[in-house]
Amino acid sequence: MRVVFMGTPDIAATCLKGILEAGVNVVGVYTQPDRPKNRGMKLALSPVKEVALSKGLPVFQPENLREEETVEQLRLLQPDVVAVVAYGRILPQRVLDIPQKGCINIHASLLPKYRGSAPYQWAVLNGDRQTGVTAMYLCREMDAGDMIDTAVTPIGENETAGELLDRLAVLGSELLVKTLKRMEAGEVRGIPQDHSQATYAPMLDKTICPIDWNRTAQQVHDHVRGLHPWPVATAELGGKRFKIHTTVVVEGKADAAPGTVLGLTKTGLQIACGQGAVEIRSLQAEGGKRMAAPDYFRGHPLEV
Repeated sequence: MRVVFMGTPDIAATCLKGILEAGVNVVGVYTQPDRPKNRGMKLALSPVKEVALSKGLPVFQPENLREEETVEQLRLLQPDVVAVVAYGRILPQRVLDIPQKGCINIHASLLPKYRGSAPYQWAVLNGDRQTGVTAMYLCREMDAGDMIDTAVTPIGENETAGELLDRLAVLGSELLVKTLKRMEAGEVRGIPQDHSQATYAPMLDKTICPIDWNRTAQQVHDHVRGLHPWPVATAELGGKRFKIHTTVVVEGKADAAPGTVLGLTKTGLQIACGQGAVEIRSLQAEGGKRMAAPDYFRGHPLEV
């Protein structure tokens, strides 16, 4: 079975490695064009391109998939299946119609929950106890195609979105291998989603970074976890702005107004919330580097 793979970031690179190690016949790889990165603004290869080049696979990087030349190029590869993981491009109907067995996608949520560009982050932000990955057929509507299979995993109480993504990448890779093997054997049947249960996971941006101390301690903790490693939660402490990297929920009740500094312990800075309190374990002052909270505030005391 001839497979074309489409993807760009680390999660997609993990899935590409997985199917190659499983012996899947990948005849071509599509990824986003090289982009300027960091201060030097040098063109950087996507993680998927790096994997593809290391394996000697042909790489294609069209700006979009709508040009006639691009569509014909894909048609010449004669794919039986197109496998998509976080490609970052919408596939037009002409592309969806090319592979005989269809276009499939690995999505980092348990559909129909969290359709959209930031599914695993919103699972953490909303305090979900579990999430997973879904193998599905692609269709014209975003993340609305028939489901093929899912894999479920719990979310750790202190797990960040970035840590969760690392695990979902492995889970997604295993599910993609399983799905492609089943497709080759003709054992796949799509199951329609319950569209009435669909929820949307919009792209993250920096406008949602500031912490609202009026929320419960658990909600503040989930906010910090869900925005890490990007765009990172922020807070103003002692008139200074900080990025808040890690927190834990403090046992017991805080009898103080939300946002009140309760004290500095050996492990962190405790702040009262609308209900309960959190302890900031690591943070980063504006213009500074990431530090353990006790180390920073021993040199920059805060009024309690």
